[in-house]
Amino acid sequence: MNTPLQTFQKLKQHIKPEWKLAFGAAFAVGILVHMPVLLWDIPNHDGLDSMYFDQNMITSGRWFLTVACGLSSYFTLPWVIGMLGLVCLSCTAAALTELLGLRNRVIIVLISGLLPAFPALSSTFAYVFTLDGYMLALFLAVFSVMLTQKYRYGFLGGAVCLAFSMGTYQAYLSFAVLLCAYMLLLLAMGEGTLRDKVKAGARFLYMGGLGVALYFVILQVLLKLQGKELASYQGINGMGNVSGNGFWASLINVYDDFFSFTLKGNVLFNNFFSFIGFAVLMGLALTVSIILFLRRKWWKNIWFFVIIILLAAGLPVATNIILIVSPEVTYHLLMRYQWVLYLIFMVDFIHRYAGEARRGAAYMEWGALIAAALLIFNYGITDNIAYANLQKRYEKTYAYCVRLLDRIEQTDGYYQGIPIAMIGVVGDEQFPPTDITWKVTSNMIGMSGDSLLYTGANYQAFMKHYLGATLNFLEPEVMSDIYYSEEYIALDSFPGKNSTKVVDGILYVKTENVNRN
Repeated sequence: MNTPLQTFQKLKQHIKPEWKLAFGAAFAVGILVHMPVLLWDIPNHDGLDSMYFDQNMITSGRWFLTVACGLSSYFTLPWVIGMLGLVCLSCTAAALTELLGLRNRVIIVLISGLLPAFPALSSTFAYVFTLDGYMLALFLAVFSVMLTQKYRYGFLGGAVCLAFSMGTYQAYLSFAVLLCAYMLLLLAMGEGTLRDKVKAGARFLYMGGLGVALYFVILQVLLKLQGKELASYQGINGMGNVSGNGFWASLINVYDDFFSFTLKGNVLFNNFFSFIGFAVLMGLALTVSIILFLRRKWWKNIWFFVIIILLAAGLPVATNIILIVSPEVTYHLLMRYQWVLYLIFMVDFIHRYAGEARRGAAYMEWGALIAAALLIFNYGITDNIAYANLQKRYEKTYAYCVRLLDRIEQTDGYYQGIPIAMIGVVGDEQFPPTDITWKVTSNMIGMSGDSLLYTGANYQAFMKHYLGATLNFLEPEVMSDIYYSEEYIALDSFPGKNSTKVVDGILYVKTENVNRN
């Protein structure tokens, strides 16, 4: 038997320099961009209820999430979870480098840098309590495609990886599908007979079909064993149940959402610099495509036009496949991470085929380098603007809750454990908006706005974890009757003088400014 040192030395021999570079670049950019959220304790509204959470989300179809997040414990530990997440993301960069067969060190750094900088990842970091599990799911999604591409029977291992990726977080299915589509495109453009290309391409279909089937089989088995059913949250209980007119409506929604987010989502580009970077990459990719079209005389090949039509029709569906699987889903930014692949594909495509431009190849590669570097820098700034506002939201919430808690405790008739009736909305007349980041963070859920508080449960969790006060808030269904009572309506909105009052042994607290008289 080999000693541990001998084993590590042998393993080191099998680690390619390109993998090390990709891992290091992704990790370094990740640390530089996301350090604030790793060092601060700045929860968003969901994080308030997840200071300790076992991540048993099987009713949402995430049957492996509790295992994936178990290594870091189920406590919210930003530094530990964040570092584990970055390790998984960096492994994803290495797997992507191998999948694309990258050897150019500059291109490896650019593509690996885009992964941690893209704003959808900062939205995921805002939900840091589940970040390590999500990043493992991302790695498994990419690794599933890599196995399929590298090995003849790799689709079998790839199917298992895809199933466990979906069992952790279903949104990264789109990541795998887009990677498969790009590999099929490269396969079609490469050398070889049509028969060989079809056989190689079929492996990706086998992997996807087997992976999704395995995911659903394991899900149904575990639901039966635990005696549970899929929840209605985000339309999870309707996964795959789309047919007839519902299918066509969903399909139209897929295209509408794809183009709306791409062009108006305020993420791919939200200022002049990011627009220029994106436009340059897009322009160069189109230029290379035209050069290939002319030099390879593709207009003579009917398959070229078939591929173009399939790409135009299929890419929006592949990108938004979650809207087909679960049409009622609320599409948060952290579910849109797959859009970073379009930037990565353009960088890779330009580098891979710019040589056919001959004299212009060097200019194209320089253009792609500068544009990608500009996007990485700009996205990093965007991420930190969002983190800065998230930290200010916490500070504003803290100050607000200190004042509110003092008012509650000073109310005549208050005692520890008294039932409290409260909706939880912060009045926007008494506290006008002060968020100055809206133009940047408008589509970054959990990062924009002034407050972390939306429900009574948010107040209860914040005061418990950050002010050390355990309050007894009534359940929403009980509060619904009180909300329309004359006594509650007559109260002022906090910080009004008469915003709290004990009525029939229940402490009414009114924070909103709605007048229903």
